[in-house]
Amino acid sequence: MKKTYLILTSFLVFNFIIFANDKSQPNVLLICVDDLNDWVSFLDGHPQSKTPHMKKLADKGVNFSDAHCTSPGCSPSRNAFFFGVEPHNSGLYPFYDIVEIEPGNIDHYTPMPLLFRQNGYFTVGLNKVYHNPDNEYKQKEQWDIYKSMGDSNMNLLLDQGYVPEKAKNSKNPARSKAKRLIACPADNPKEDFRDYKIADYAANFLSKDHKKPFFLAVGFILPHTPLIAPKENFERFSDAIIEPPFKYDDLQDIPIAGQSNAQIYVEKPMREHDAWEQMRRAYLSCVSFTDDNVGIVMDALNQSAYVDNTIVVLWSDHGFHLGEKRSFSKFSLWNEATRVPFIIYDPRNETGNQQICEEPVGLINVYKTLCDLTGLEAPDHVDGISLKPWVYQPKTPKKSPAMTTWGRGNYTLKTKKWRYTRYFDGTEELYNQSNDSNEWNNLASNPEFKPLMESFQNSWLPKSEKPQVRSGIKLYNVSDADNPTKNINSYKRLVKDYQSSGLKPPL
Repeated sequence: MKKTYLILTSFLVFNFIIFANDKSQPNVLLICVDDLNDWVSFLDGHPQSKTPHMKKLADKGVNFSDAHCTSPGCSPSRNAFFFGVEPHNSGLYPFYDIVEIEPGNIDHYTPMPLLFRQNGYFTVGLNKVYHNPDNEYKQKEQWDIYKSMGDSNMNLLLDQGYVPEKAKNSKNPARSKAKRLIACPADNPKEDFRDYKIADYAANFLSKDHKKPFFLAVGFILPHTPLIAPKENFERFSDAIIEPPFKYDDLQDIPIAGQSNAQIYVEKPMREHDAWEQMRRAYLSCVSFTDDNVGIVMDALNQSAYVDNTIVVLWSDHGFHLGEKRSFSKFSLWNEATRVPFIIYDPRNETGNQQICEEPVGLINVYKTLCDLTGLEAPDHVDGISLKPWVYQPKTPKKSPAMTTWGRGNYTLKTKKWRYTRYFDGTEELYNQSNDSNEWNNLASNPEFKPLMESFQNSWLPKSEKPQVRSGIKLYNVSDADNPTKNINSYKRLVKDYQSSGLKPPL
């Protein structure tokens, strides 16, 4: 019996060593960027964007140029991404502290990092992977290493950007309650910034010898507000910043459920203080700093032993408005909030790399795609499809639209030609993306398009919705089937305040 046990043990150890050094098992590098819209040089969002490192990756891999988030908010987007479950199937519609969700609501899901760890991967999570503080969720089970780093004390150059008075009067503006609207450089070395610290940690990890395949998730927080980056990055944008396409009465033909998503409480002070240019300069500067840090990680990978066997996925949790649709931030079902940069580079891909996929795709598909590319079996609960056919043949036509959810009952569908949106109260928006990419002309009231909208409803909208998970909710800032009036009433009050200010009204 003892001899048999020793033989079995030796067999298992030998096979573990073989598996650990199996070069056919690819590593995974996830580059997760917060609040990054299409203002990158490999998309068409803004002509002054400077992102050479991300562009290099996009040119090297497959650039999904019409990719869309699952939800336009950090928490629901990242929950859908890492659980692989649509909000209408999970009930996770608003923002949560998922550690506080009652047992039974999500414990039957296998998060993506846990699946890879269960299949022999060494898993590393850095900074904002889940929505903070959700990184504490099953941290010991999911991650072999998890590191979270913060900024050092920031020496803000308050006179070189936009800083609200409440923040200026604070002892520590970068940590004040008004910090969300800070948009200025800091006179600190790059080594003081958390995103640089994380990039440096990831680079060091990639320089070491690893016996097991790894799943490395690098979470960059900029360009999430506050928009504070090194002075060097701001100096790259000394020219006047071009205003994105803008229409004063943009919200006039939009139903109130859609209007209420516009963050005009920020749009108003931006116009009062003539600060939009400063805000946009700060956003572009923060994006360029993130690009610098992406470059650090990619340079380390390219110089490592893993360069030919690591799948790289760069994605953002959602987009970001900078005045378009009379809004700031995310939290809408319009293009600026749903469209995201999305790149997959698989060095083994001999047919698809160095191409653009123009088909509409959703980030809900990443879980199954990574399983497919690494040979793992996705759990039964995972929604979406594998994008492997489009990774290897990017020009393949795709029938299904990309769907984004913002609150129960609010959905938008994006095809190559159309964006169709239906709200919880039955109101609708329809835009022809071929000649109205700014989404200025809502066609939903035109009887000519009623059959088209009905086909979208019948073919692609959810047939059922899971009830909202009530425990653990931390932020609820949308009008939907579960909270139909609060956000709308708040928006109506803001419109009155806006109109009384003497500015051109949002309606």
